[in-house]
Amino acid sequence: MKNKLRTICVYCGASSGHAPTHAAAARLLGTTLANQQISLVYGGGRVGLMGIVADAVMNAGGKVIGVIPKALMDTEVGHQHISQLLVVKDMHERKALMAEHADAFIALPGGLGTLEELFETLTWAQLGFHEKPIGLLNVNGFYDGLIAFLAHQVREGFVREEHARLLLNETDASALIDQLQSFEMPEGVSWLSRQAARTLGP
Repeated sequence: MKNKLRTICVYCGASSGHAPTHAAAARLLGTTLANQQISLVYGGGRVGLMGIVADAVMNAGGKVIGVIPKALMDTEVGHQHISQLLVVKDMHERKALMAEHADAFIALPGGLGTLEELFETLTWAQLGFHEKPIGLLNVNGFYDGLIAFLAHQVREGFVREEHARLLLNETDASALIDQLQSFEMPEGVSWLSRQAARTLGP
């Protein structure tokens, strides 16, 4: 059974990186989301991959919701030409609001902030706070080292194999969206009961 994905949260860099393939992948992802009538929620910036994916969705006639902390309006240059820009007080509110809007999550290449957002979302899934699918758009092997490190954590006994498998990995935007749509949370994967998760969740 396919998940009905109305909105996907995309985590990505406020930089474009050195390789032009990163920008191309962000542009293609944005166009693909709009063509599939899937809205984008993201960090609200106008620069870097953040701006590229948002512009691509808007240019293809899609809907974009940006969520940005007031303190980053200047640094990340809040995007004033998207469907809706929500200015919040801090990073915690930003991440919670993005997650609330999203039916699934995709990480494009990015820096420390992208990794922090990705792993918090993955941890929430591990604990049972949500059952939304999470995927890497692994452009030119950008996340190969991360996937290898997760496998290392499994071998060393710090991450369960079923939890590592919660992170989908694909090189093509359409293929990744298909994986997100067909994802089913495995039974018993959560560390917490559903009742505890509802009590302790974000």
